[in-house]
Amino acid sequence: MDNSVMPMMSLQSVSKRFYSKTSKIEILNNATFNIYKGETIAIVGPSGIGKSTLLNIVGTLDRPDSGKIFFHENDLLSYGDEKIANFRNSKIGFVFQFHYLLQGFSALENVMIPGLIANNNKKTIEKSAINMLERVGLSLRSSHRVEDLSGGEQQRVALARALVMKPEILLADEPTGNLDQKNSKSVHALIDELNKELGMTVIVVTHNTELAQMMKRNVTLVDGEIISV
Repeated sequence: MDNSVMPMMSLQSVSKRFYSKTSKIEILNNATFNIYKGETIAIVGPSGIGKSTLLNIVGTLDRPDSGKIFFHENDLLSYGDEKIANFRNSKIGFVFQFHYLLQGFSALENVMIPGLIANNNKKTIEKSAINMLERVGLSLRSSHRVEDLSGGEQQRVALARALVMKPEILLADEPTGNLDQKNSKSVHALIDELNKELGMTVIVVTHNTELAQMMKRNVTLVDGEIISV
């Protein structure tokens, strides 16, 4: 990555620690992490080193104990709860190992949720949701309730929901951890295609070697620092 280009997002001297009854666990220790537009990053390494914590901090789901986080030079940690929630809903898409879809609702209704939360025009967001479901290969399943879909289809609905607002960053935490090999490969390919088509930045936490190798940059956490591997 050309470091002369301004990063889209930058974590500067960020620290995060957790306390148990007997010890302090240092997840991040004055860590710096620059993220550039359109790049793909895998956060790798053994369980328990703080990969998901780092992803949650990037996604503003969790706040660091100290440090700064900038997005296009805007100080995200200065935002109040409502402003940061609006930022998160419009700029960042999330896909998790467990899809967290709303049971009893159709695929289309689930994909529309971020737009409805943002109070977008219902017809406009419905059109965007239909287009995104078509892009992930589910146009014929849009009216089906999510519990009637296969695991691979449900994860594609979750991916469509994450992308319906056209976020600048897609964050994925073990996105294929519950899928078989065939469906995993399909979702991996789709994430790669969407990165190229939409120019969005993709950051994944994964133990899947194949998915990690598809990403242009792999990082891990060592003694609270974020390092390339």
